[in-house]
Amino acid sequence: MSEDRMQKLKRPRTGFETGAAVLRVQIKTMPSQPGVYRMVDDKGGALYVGKAKDLKKRVSSYTQRARLPHRLQRMVAQTRGLEIVVTRTEAEALLLEANFIQRFEPPFNLLLLDDKSYPYILITRDHDFPQILKHRGAKKRKGWYFGPFASAGAVNETLTLLQRGFMLRNCSDSFFANRTRPCLQYHIKRCTAPCVGKVTKEDYAKQVEEACSFLKGKNQEIQKQLAAEMEQSSDALDFELAAKLRDRIRVLTSMQARQDIHVAGLKDADIIALHQHAGRTAIQVFFFRADRNYGARTFFPSHDKQLPVGEILSAFLAQFYADKIAPPSILLNHKTNDAEILEQVLSEQAQHNVALIVPKRGDKKHILEHARKNAEEALARRMSEHSEQAKLLGRVADIFGLAEVPRRIEVYDNSHISGSNAVGAMIAAGPDGFLKKTYRKFNIRSAKGEGDDYAMMDEVLTRRFRRLIDEDPMRQSGLWPDLVLIDGGQGQLGKVLAVMQELGLPDIAVVGIAKGPDRNAGRERFFMEGRAPFSLPPDDPALYYLQRLRDEAHRFAIGAHRSKRIKAIGQSGLEDVPGIGALRKRALLHHFGSAKAVAGAGLEELSRVPGISHSVAQKIHDYFRERG
Repeated sequence: MSEDRMQKLKRPRTGFETGAAVLRVQIKTMPSQPGVYRMVDDKGGALYVGKAKDLKKRVSSYTQRARLPHRLQRMVAQTRGLEIVVTRTEAEALLLEANFIQRFEPPFNLLLLDDKSYPYILITRDHDFPQILKHRGAKKRKGWYFGPFASAGAVNETLTLLQRGFMLRNCSDSFFANRTRPCLQYHIKRCTAPCVGKVTKEDYAKQVEEACSFLKGKNQEIQKQLAAEMEQSSDALDFELAAKLRDRIRVLTSMQARQDIHVAGLKDADIIALHQHAGRTAIQVFFFRADRNYGARTFFPSHDKQLPVGEILSAFLAQFYADKIAPPSILLNHKTNDAEILEQVLSEQAQHNVALIVPKRGDKKHILEHARKNAEEALARRMSEHSEQAKLLGRVADIFGLAEVPRRIEVYDNSHISGSNAVGAMIAAGPDGFLKKTYRKFNIRSAKGEGDDYAMMDEVLTRRFRRLIDEDPMRQSGLWPDLVLIDGGQGQLGKVLAVMQELGLPDIAVVGIAKGPDRNAGRERFFMEGRAPFSLPPDDPALYYLQRLRDEAHRFAIGAHRSKRIKAIGQSGLEDVPGIGALRKRALLHHFGSAKAVAGAGLEELSRVPGISHSVAQKIHDYFRERG
């Protein structure tokens, strides 16, 4: 053996050479067939998952250092094992690759990290009077499903318009079964109140049929039909019905006018545009169904900075459509790797032809540029957001099972002394911290609410959300909460849920937060519909954040109550009592809660008040007895 050869054998192997040696051993017995390979580190963790038309040829390429980009050299250097799965076709390998990436989350792959389901509109078919509602998850319930929508906001906006246009009920079946009078939705013309017989089964079925037709894109036919019915009603001198039909036509026209993005002939398509900056990527997706924009969603996939754009898009599409049906057209602003294989896989999954299109000109090119600009703006916002606040809100979403990270949380509390000077308070918080300009206080008006925390909360929430319904029915102001926190346990939660159901707002998440035994901070219990009460670990940052929200609401409520009480002191009716100055007046009101209670108090009770001597108590007692 030559000296040079001996010297080479004595040199320690580099990390890359160690990993490449592991791969060469595996290659000797590897088949030249389609499949998926998984590279693992010294602890058995997945480093990278890839697919191949020819496993032996693809894995062999990783041993040729000079032909590999730096990121793949680093990956090979960490590789200490290789696992393969042989498939029948390259298409099967693509599906398995996407599945493995989502399961193992290997650091050298692009990771979509999108574990949120997409909302649909569901019109049920298991009741004589079908319900319209937002739906997520498995499509187990019998009914018609329309979507997907990009976000809760997009589906809520469409639901609101549909209720105005077709007046279908959104209440639960149990709520429906127990009604004896129409709820608020009937009075604001969002429902025809089938629960109390305000509409026949046949007429309601027609409303359902029209709503389904509209969601299938037959809006022109529906509007022509309604126009003809309006003319017939007018000719028959049924002006009340004609006016109702006119209002419905206006709503449907407004729904068409609200489509800020429209491309002739697009029908069912997803618009997907990628933008990169400083090694980070944003991908904007517009959902179009039945020629209607179902909203937009931005994704921020995690990937190596050196990953080429074509590979990013290919990996994104494979993971994005792994659990959803692709539309016939997918418009892209960049070419993607494995386009033919992707089209084949997506077409087989959807059971219709799916085409990946990169337009060069025209309206489709313009809409892609619009989507890219949205992605650019979203990425800029993402990079400037306060990371800790974003993490806390993400943790809150996980704890309470929210579909999306909340942009606005509202917290409600009451403050009073034995029912006197009762005040309700609402504070709000979001990604930028406390939203103090939107805080609200409510002077409790209802007599039945005095001293009754449940009734007070009923009044506060009813007033708050009725106003929102009146002023912002489309939920575009940013003042609609994604999460409502209330100070209270199971009883308070039940009352609040009943109020939200009555208002037709069952989609807003509500959580009760109550202090634990002996009202100790750190031992709070949380109450949600459909879940057993639970607590969080004392060291969980989200617990501290939720405590801060609750305490801020309590502080604001007490402050509002104190201001009202101080104001009441000046208007209490005690001014003319002899020997009563400001300090004694305040002591009396603090003790009894109101001038009325002071007037009705006995001599001994008055004497117990700090600062009130027996002689002064006698003067107060005599004063009110002489007046009474």
